Amino acid sequence: MDITIKSLDGSDAGKATLADDIFGLEPRDDILQRMVRWQLAKRQQGTHQSLGRSEIARTGAKLYRQKGTGRARHGSARAPQFRGGGKAHGPVSRSHAHDLPKKVRALALKHALSAKAKSGGLIIVDELKSAEAKTKATAKQFADLGLANALIIGGAEIDENFSRSARNIPHIDVLPVQGINVYDILRRQTLVLSKAAVEALEERFK
Repeated sequence: MDITIKSLDGSDAGKATLADDIFGLEPRDDILQRMVRWQLAKRQQGTHQSLGRSEIARTGAKLYRQKGTGRARHGSARAPQFRGGGKAHGPVSRSHAHDLPKKVRALALKHALSAKAKSGGLIIVDELKSAEAKTKATAKQFADLGLANALIIGGAEIDENFSRSARNIPHIDVLPVQGINVYDILRRQTLVLSKAAVEALEERFK
């Protein structure tokens, strides 16, 4: 598929041909859902934990004698039914991560890129560079390009001035091509790729 390359000042900077096996697939929601679930589960801390009855600092003595009181038969004040007792079946520290095949992860990224291309939410720019680290000037460039909610992917390294000027703009994320991921692509309205990023992606999926 052919797409017009833009420059940051809004002018046309030529045309590019995108690989159909990366940007021209029919997006599958099930693959994208699996990938997003894998990403979010992987980053969960899993540090939530409550105290069970074996972890409560309380006396282990029997509350009262077994028979003759007319009350229920209790053996420990640490039992869950008592105030201050342990929690039954409470959360414990664990990893929420689960496995997802590498080929499925690669396919999900292709489908996310294809989804943006199909919906018209993909913009290719010639380069991501700023003469100076001024947020006001970069914000005006984004406004001229119609970028209000966007993920911007550069080459292997991001220009220092551009990175600094863009990081304070709300709803704008800037990442090197190594950091591209399905969740960030889908959560932002527009995907902006530099020419270097496109070349790196096509080389990656050869």
